[in-house]
Amino acid sequence: MATVLYQPPACLNHDTGDDHPEHPLRHRAIASVLENERYSDLVRAQAKKATRAQLERVHSSAHIDYILSCAPQSGVAYLDSDTAISTGSVEAALFAAGAACEAVDDVMNGLARNAFCAIRPPGHHAEPNQAMGFCLFNNAAIAAAHARHEHGLTRIAIVDFDVHHGNGSQAFCENDPHYFYASSHQYPCWPDTGLESETGIDGNVVNATLAPGAGSDEFRAAWSARILPKLARFHPELLIVSAGFDAHESDPQAHLRLQTGDFAWITAELVGLANQCCQGKVVSVLEGGYDLRALAASVGVHVHILMTE
Repeated sequence: MATVLYQPPACLNHDTGDDHPEHPLRHRAIASVLENERYSDLVRAQAKKATRAQLERVHSSAHIDYILSCAPQSGVAYLDSDTAISTGSVEAALFAAGAACEAVDDVMNGLARNAFCAIRPPGHHAEPNQAMGFCLFNNAAIAAAHARHEHGLTRIAIVDFDVHHGNGSQAFCENDPHYFYASSHQYPCWPDTGLESETGIDGNVVNATLAPGAGSDEFRAAWSARILPKLARFHPELLIVSAGFDAHESDPQAHLRLQTGDFAWITAELVGLANQCCQGKVVSVLEGGYDLRALAASVGVHVHILMTE
């Protein structure tokens, strides 16, 4: 079985303005690297928009109504100081969440070994009632809820190596023992959540904080000692990866010093664990990563490991 790629063209229409870091050139940079012959075996799939029922498993009706109605008729508007929205943003967000759900279907139905969703806007900061941190809907959480409700899974893990803590994903998981959430992230750093004392219900949340300036050694130690053993004990039936690449040393959004090879390493570790726990069932969804060259290189190694390990 192959790796399936979702990269909905509608995600290009989420126009955040020339000065916003989460801009359409991210989508183009990823598309460019994945056009290389090295990725010729990727199965490229077309996404559908998420349904309201899929969204409502994570978000309140009031939040969904707000997002569906808040796009400006022209130009760019801001929902808060960070989160921009344009005429094409709602459709992009619906296709992003829909792609994550379809990727779950492909993997669970045996049509693909694993999947990568190159989607934007990102999602892991979106809470049940609030858009924030560039995020409108929480793609990873929506995918996890879809796996539970449509495929009957009872142990679903979301793991997150974005430089920022996925406060929205933790909020979704922390009170439900059917889900597991783990994150490595810089602390202190926006959104100022994700303390190691935050452990959810029955220990189903694991946060590994990294000090500003931390690099490969600290990152790998955090995953090897803190996160991977607890993830293995949870023994997920499906592993959803919030794949943020803004912990790269070239990224301007924070102050970790990861190398491109660290993203290959963590992907291999996660795929290896999934091979042991759940027949390699992995769905990876794009989160952050704002230096275009570092983003393209990091996505490249991430997808290559998904294809080959």
